[in-house]
Parts: sequence; structure tokens; C-alpha cells
Amino acid sequence: MHATIRSLFVALCCAMATPIAATETLADLIAEYEAFDQAGSPEESAKAAGEEPTKWSDVSPQFVAERAEQAAEMLRSLEALEDTYSGPEIAILRHLLTAQVNAHAYDTARIPFVGDWGFFAQPPFTAMRTRANTREKAEAWIARLKDLPRYFDDQITNMTRGIDTGWTQNADPLSTSVAQIKAQIVENPTDSTLFTPFLSLDNSSLSKDEVATLKAEGEAAVETAISAYEALLTFMEAEYAPATRAGAGIAKLEGGQEAYAVHVAFHTAGAGYSPEEIHQLGQSEVARIRADMESIIAEVGFEGTFEDFVDFLRTDPQFYANSAEELLEKASEMSKRLDAILPRYFKTLPRLPYGVEAVPASIAPGYTTGRYSGGDAEKGIAGTYLVNTYALDQRPLYELPALSAHEAVPGHHLQIALAQELVDVPDFRRSYYATAFGEGWGLYSEKLAGEAGFYRTPYERFGQLSYEMWRACRLVADTGLHHYGWTRAQAEACFVENTALAPLNIQTEVTRYIGWPGQATAYKVGELKILELRATAKEALGEAFDIREFHDVLLGAGAMPLDALEERINEWIAAETTE
Repeated sequence: MHATIRSLFVALCCAMATPIAATETLADLIAEYEAFDQAGSPEESAKAAGEEPTKWSDVSPQFVAERAEQAAEMLRSLEALEDTYSGPEIAILRHLLTAQVNAHAYDTARIPFVGDWGFFAQPPFTAMRTRANTREKAEAWIARLKDLPRYFDDQITNMTRGIDTGWTQNADPLSTSVAQIKAQIVENPTDSTLFTPFLSLDNSSLSKDEVATLKAEGEAAVETAISAYEALLTFMEAEYAPATRAGAGIAKLEGGQEAYAVHVAFHTAGAGYSPEEIHQLGQSEVARIRADMESIIAEVGFEGTFEDFVDFLRTDPQFYANSAEELLEKASEMSKRLDAILPRYFKTLPRLPYGVEAVPASIAPGYTTGRYSGGDAEKGIAGTYLVNTYALDQRPLYELPALSAHEAVPGHHLQIALAQELVDVPDFRRSYYATAFGEGWGLYSEKLAGEAGFYRTPYERFGQLSYEMWRACRLVADTGLHHYGWTRAQAEACFVENTALAPLNIQTEVTRYIGWPGQATAYKVGELKILELRATAKEALGEAFDIREFHDVLLGAGAMPLDALEERINEWIAAETTE
């Protein structure tokens, strides 16, 4: 999963912006939206000004309300334009602006963390991508570190409102979040991840005295940031923990089912499913995939039940790395083999490379098994395929090929890097991330790797099916938790009974679903839509169908809601059949 997804359940960044003027053309609206977007993001605002960001987002209620009002006005302008204009911009703007309005309407700022991610994880991840190798960059990072107390205080204010209104996180996502917060509290500031940007000063053109001075100021700023983490930890343990919600999901909170339907609509982006329909879809997919898994068990001649086979996979030492280095080496080797497959399936490949790294130790225990972090060609930062090397006996090698296809290529890196390289499109098109599009593509990539012959053994093919089953069970578990009011044990049952996922992975993932309503439904929904569109194109074009051309069209305009993607593919099919 991509590390910079903007969850509707995580508070959207907000800031002051000028009033929205009456819109006459789509170009006017796009310009207004991009100004609005820049005003809400310290990073984008600084980038537009040719500067370095010095603050974190403003999440105060006043700013949230003002931003929502402006977004609602732009939505009205968009509706007035829809009879005149069509194309991805219309669908994307509708999706983004609706999310902004709903974030305020449902006050999502009250629960600004989801378990393995939250506002407190943003600073260390930003530090990993920041190089303070000039005086300007070092001073800007110092300013951002000094702004952390304000940023955290605003988040605490929002969470306190959640306590007062009964909208709080469950204890399980809170526990993993507390562990991440504790990991940032170190005795020596220079040991903090937040200090790492200053290490690049050693390779700068500054004098030794200037470097020493900036590092000393940086160390003091990190101490300020650590103090903010300490204050946050006190609040989380003393005030928030006793107020966590009783149920695993939000179904039984006041307005919880309605809010969940909004979350599902946001993450499945144009698919049009209700929670009930997604639950039924999940059940049918579980049955279909289970039959394929049983076929592989018969293929390898295993004598025993499905449960016996899964126990064999989970416990036999041959399926596990002996060291973190070995796991990373295998992930790297698999990634290079995937690189070699790409020209057979894609005409256009991204220029930006990617690397393979371990998930930082400070957050690894409660972190997902793997994730992609986007790069930045302008800043000289490659994409990163993050592999969790914590608890090696819970990281089976038979799943690693599918994970690599999803997070690296042809999955997230390929799709996101291509979007970043789009030309002649508005800026927001390059960074836009529709969960169902991006995660649907990642899951489709796992299947595509199988079609390319990437999986070398029946166990690796079973691992890919286990991963697909994982996403099918997500449909069942997520809707079960947040629409039907299931317990954690009920949500875990599908994974325990139908996948070869390691127990720790199941626990970590269900904790994520508990904390992040709706997001988990996007993977299967998106993958099935892509497969449906491919089947439609193959039937319409017959022998003229070119998988490389199809993939280029599918990815060539960047991420978009699924209804807009279907319209794009249908237009391509129509053009191909009339030539």
C-alpha cells in the first residue's frame, strides 16, 4: 500500500485560502482548485513559492470549516460545468472536493490516526525524505521541528472533541500508535530519525563552523520535537486510552453506518457499491479463490486438510528467511526479475528508479508487511519499496513475490512514477491518488505477475492466491466491522480460515481495518474493475487487442475514479474499432 494515501478518515490538511470567485470555465475552476490545494498544504505552498516548508498542516476547526465552505462553493461551480465539459478532471475534482466537504461534515479530524499511520508518523517519514544540505533547507527543517508542538496541540484539541462526542478510535489501533509515538522518544536527539536530515550537511558546501552551528540548532529543535511527542504520549495514555470506543468498528457509534457508507464511497471512488453489496461480493470472491487454492494443494500432492496445509506453510523453516539481510536480498532479487518482465507488458516505463529498504525499526512492530513510498525526481529521491523485517518467522517467503509485484513493479512504483511524469496536465493530476485505482492496480499487478510466469513454485502461486484471498476477506471483514457491528474475532475468522497469512500479519491487518473504515474495500473492487475492462477490450478488439497498449491507456492519464476510468477505456475501444 502507498504511504501517502490521503485517507478520508485521517484529517485533511487545512489552511486559509482566499474566497472562491464565480467560475466560468473549467480552466478557471482548475486554477482555483490548485490555489486552494496549495493553500492547504505547507509543502505545496512552499514549492510554488520556490521555498522550503517551515510548518505542518493547520487542522484547527476554524480552518477546516472555511476550507469545507470553499470546497462546497467549488462543487457548485463544477456542477454548473458538467454539461459543457467531460474528462478525468471533472471526475477527479468532484471526488476531491466531495471528500473535503465530507471530512468537515463528519468531523473526521476527531480521529486523526488509523493504527499503523497517523499525524505523529508524518514527521519521521518526512525526515527520511528530507535532505538539509543547504543553510536554507536546514533552517526550514529546524522551523518545522519547532512547529511540531503547535501541530500536535491542534491534533489533541480535535481528539478531545472526539472524546466529548463519543467518536474515538478503538484500543487496538491506539496501542500500535502509542508504540510508534514511544519510538520517537529517544534520550539522545542525534539518535532520532528527525535528526537525519542534518546528516547531509556533512556533504554540503558549508564551512565546518556553519555545519556545527546548524547541527547544534538542529539538535535543540529535535529536543523540542521530542518534548512534543512526550506530551502527546501523556495525553494518549492518560486521557485518550480510557475513552476509546467499545466496539471494534464504527457501526454502533451515532451515525456510524452513514459515515461508513461515505468512507466506502470515497475509497472505492466511482464504483457505486453499497456496504451490503461489497459484503456479498467479498463472500463470492472468497468461495472462488478457495477453490483455486484447493487445486494447488492437490497439485503438490499434500495429504491433509486445508488447515493442515496452511499450518505446514506457517511453520516449515524452508519458507522463512534467517536474517533481515536475507529477506531484503530476496526482495531485491525478485524486484529485478520483475523489472525484466515490464517491457513485455508496457510500452511506456517511468524514468524514476526505486530501491528496496527495510521498514524503520522504530515503527516496524505495528507496521504492515510492506509498503511503497513515492519518490521525487526533482529532489533526487527514488521510490522506495519498504519491506518489514521485524519478526522474521511471520514474513513467509512464499508471499514475498506477490508483495513485491504489488509494492514495486508492475504495481505502485510503476503506476505512481508514471503519474508523476505526466505532462500538459494540472498539477493535482500528478499527485492524485484514488484508492480503488491505485490499490486495485497493485492487486491486479500480483495477478499480472502470475500471468507473466513470475511465480516459480506452486507455493509461490499459493502465496499469490493467499494474498488475493486476503483482499477478498477484507471486503467481508471491513463491512462486517463497520456496517454490521462485528467483533474483532468475527473479522479475523475469514483470514484464519482461508489464507496462509502469518498470525501476526492477520492481527496487524485487522487492527488497520478497525482503525481505517472503508480503505480495505478498495483493493478488490479496483482489481475487479480493471479485469472487467480488460475483458471488455479483448472481446471488442479480438486479435487486435494489445496488452501493452491497454496498460498504457489505463495508466497513461494517471489515477482517476473508476467510473472515469471506464469511460476512458470505452473511448479507446471505440477509437480502435473505428480506425
